[in-house]
Amino acid sequence: MVQYERKVLNYLLDAYENSLLSTGENKRTIQIEFRFTKTSIPSYFDESSCEYESIHVLMKLLESRNLIRIIWKDNKQDYLIQKVRLMTDHIEEAYQYANRKPKRGLEEENIVLLQKYLDAEAPVTAAFIRYLLERLQNHQSVKEYIALENMKETEKFLQACVLVEQNREPCYIREFSIMHFHDSKYFKQLESRIAKVFRQFSEEYAQIDTGELLAEYGIYRTPNYVYFKGDAAILIGKEIVDLSLLKQGIGISGEDLSGIRFSDLSRIKKVITIENLTSFFRYWEEGSLFIYLGGYHNRVRRALLKMIHETIPNVKYYHFGDIDAGGFSILLDLRKKTGIPFLSYHMDLDTLKRYMQYGKCLTESDRKRLEKLGKEKEFCEVITFMLEENIKLEQECII
Repeated sequence: MVQYERKVLNYLLDAYENSLLSTGENKRTIQIEFRFTKTSIPSYFDESSCEYESIHVLMKLLESRNLIRIIWKDNKQDYLIQKVRLMTDHIEEAYQYANRKPKRGLEEENIVLLQKYLDAEAPVTAAFIRYLLERLQNHQSVKEYIALENMKETEKFLQACVLVEQNREPCYIREFSIMHFHDSKYFKQLESRIAKVFRQFSEEYAQIDTGELLAEYGIYRTPNYVYFKGDAAILIGKEIVDLSLLKQGIGISGEDLSGIRFSDLSRIKKVITIENLTSFFRYWEEGSLFIYLGGYHNRVRRALLKMIHETIPNVKYYHFGDIDAGGFSILLDLRKKTGIPFLSYHMDLDTLKRYMQYGKCLTESDRKRLEKLGKEKEFCEVITFMLEENIKLEQECII
């Protein structure tokens, strides 16, 4: 059965906390009221319901404790309740009856908790905490991210954010969860919330999905393979593998990557990173080395690229991806995080025009991102055309 007295009282307390009365900043008299309507309390108006009299009894109980005042419709006692009014001079008793703490007290307790984690070596989490602190200090809502009344859960969430940022050992998600929370499935409940925070409080992660984001910190859902192919040979232990014989390439796990060496890169004139797996399997050029990125690159793939660049720094480095905001963003991110001067490959205006028949329409989000990227001189021409023609192109369409 619905606890109508608690429902009504909690509604009144919520309204009180969202008013100037709770801060003492009100300059005029404010009445905190709950109106009885068919929407707010439908069973009260349902003639087939037996709860009409029960609700009267419960409201009268609250009134007898000086927590509310009942306003009867047309001043007819015991007829229909029009509304109830919170008695703010008995506000502490109202909180006690509702078994809840005042919002102001919860804000102060949460501020103390948040400050504990402010100095952790976790810059994204620190930016998130500073945002929460600013809002709490200004008595603004933070319920999008944390529940003030559930500090135990908030602390676990903050701990998880810090632990992700500080993780240095490659591991699987369930291993990470057992290691830190003694439950293989607990972290799964948090990962989407953590990813949301990281995307919102770090421009670096604004556009990447949850799996890619966690992979940045060495936390993987499945074994993290790097796929590559081309006119080169690698040394695995004492065995030489000629990659040119493997037209679909080879996959090496991140854990095994440190154990391989390129034994022959003499034929390589180009190193090409490829965004999508289908295109990686299909594409081939003589004298090239291809690395599959899988969208945004991660630490393992960057380590491979840096190893190659240290060995053959004077060849051309290209990125071949979708002709869309994501593809351009991946290219810029690749340059920034590897320090390698990647050029775009088959991501120009001529390529887009050649394959226009396979294009897709832009979303509103696409437009916003492209307008921002259009400030980059190298993309200006193709992005201007994309916005004018309402088009983007997936890499798989390019033959």
